[in-house]
Amino acid sequence: MSGVIDAAAARAPVAGESAGRAIYPSLAGKRVFISGGGSGIGEGLVEAFVGQGARVVFCDIAVDQGEAVAARLAQGDAPAPLFLECDLRDSGAIAAVIARAEAHLGGIDVVINNAGNDDRHSVEEVTPAYWDERMAVNLKHQFFVTQAAVPAMKRAGGGAVINLGSISWHLGLPDLVIYQTAKAAIEGLTRGLARELGRDNIRVTAIIPGNVKTPRQEQWYTPEGEAEIVASQCLDGRLVPADVAALALFLASDDARLITGHEYWVDAGWR
Repeated sequence: MSGVIDAAAARAPVAGESAGRAIYPSLAGKRVFISGGGSGIGEGLVEAFVGQGARVVFCDIAVDQGEAVAARLAQGDAPAPLFLECDLRDSGAIAAVIARAEAHLGGIDVVINNAGNDDRHSVEEVTPAYWDERMAVNLKHQFFVTQAAVPAMKRAGGGAVINLGSISWHLGLPDLVIYQTAKAAIEGLTRGLARELGRDNIRVTAIIPGNVKTPRQEQWYTPEGEAEIVASQCLDGRLVPADVAALALFLASDDARLITGHEYWVDAGWR
């Protein structure tokens, strides 16, 4: 019991955190790397792990947004996150950012592969170059970030990798065929990596978010469109980044010590 009390006491709340969020003592002091943490779901993930007392390094291509998130979350008593600029389409940049994260943190325990881009596109306008670039943005980096972090996790005796997928391909939404192809592959990637890395005590899971209300998503949906989404859900209300982060916290914690190789949905029952 004393260990739980001590871990909870060491954890400091951060701005905007839900007062009812669960506390995971095993996350205090964990060394966490998050990609695409400068906005949207990624920002929510950074905030949630900082709020648990984890030590966080996150990257993004959007420098101003990333620096703003780091500055905001450095104002509390929890360990301040470190922001690193990185273009994850560049394999060399991936290796460098993971090396810097490991050096700063003294190791890596948790990787969250969140970065992605869901720009709309028609079948007719897709070129081979666009295909390659979209796969690099939405799929390729998830493998190579994980590959780069695995040696640190092995040295630590294990770890957790959480990949962010998408409900979009399950629903067959329009104007997203390349994005949906990449996101479908992430579920296969998750299962394959879970098998390959499991004997090293590295767990690999995926989160499948529904439509999460973020400033970026608001550009795609009118109020009428949002009402249609809610009507298609089993539950009323709009998902927000904290809902996705709540699941990520559990999957990264020791409470999920024997959970691996599967995807977990947070979509309010959208069908």
